[in-house]
This record gives sequence, C-alpha cells and structure tokens, in this order.
Amino acid sequence: MPYKPVYTHDKLRKDSLSDPESRAIYEACKLQIQLSLSLKKARKKRNMTQDQVAVLMHTYKPVISRLESGSTDIQHFPSLLTIAKFATAIGYQLKFGLIPIKDMRKFNKLKRQRTKK
Repeated sequence: MPYKPVYTHDKLRKDSLSDPESRAIYEACKLQIQLSLSLKKARKKRNMTQDQVAVLMHTYKPVISRLESGSTDIQHFPSLLTIAKFATAIGYQLKFGLIPIKDMRKFNKLKRQRTKK
C-alpha cells in the first residue's frame, strides 16, 4: 500500500477555503462566533446574569444562553432585532457597517464564478 501523507491543519484549511462557497460559509460562521463572544463579554462587563437579561428581554435564560453560545447553525442564528434587544437590555447600542473588500481581484473572481452557475 503506497504511503499517503496526512494533511496538516493549515493545508486542509487552505484547500477548503480556496472554494468560494466554502469560504463564504466559513466567514459567516466566524462572524457569528465573534458576535456571540462579544455579546457575552459585554453582558459580563455590565455585571449582569443571563437571567437578568432574559427578564429585560421578556424571554427565558436558555434563549440568552443560545445567543451567547457561538453556535454556527446558520438557520438558528438570531435576527438583528433580537441582537438589538439584547444590546439594549445590557445598556449598549447596536452598531454595524459595511467595510470595503481590500483585494478587489478576489471579489471580482468570486463574482464571476457565481454568475457562471
């Protein structure tokens, strides 16, 4: 039996992320996890419990736990309205914006690939 080298983590990630669709899913999940961690960090900074936030949002503690869990399940990710309610409940204002893509060559390549499908 011929020897087949095992992929290293970096090589596997590079190969996986070279596919534009896989890359888009990866970036979306990454943003979801970062947002969840930010929500939890902000709540703790205000010295609030999940129960306290749940009461202010008129919901239940497990809902708050799911918001902060960093789940990558795209179908069950909270709406902007829910995230805004969470932010208000802990004394924050939700703010987001669009940031231009630095490397337009990659963007144009991705755009061409999607229009071919």
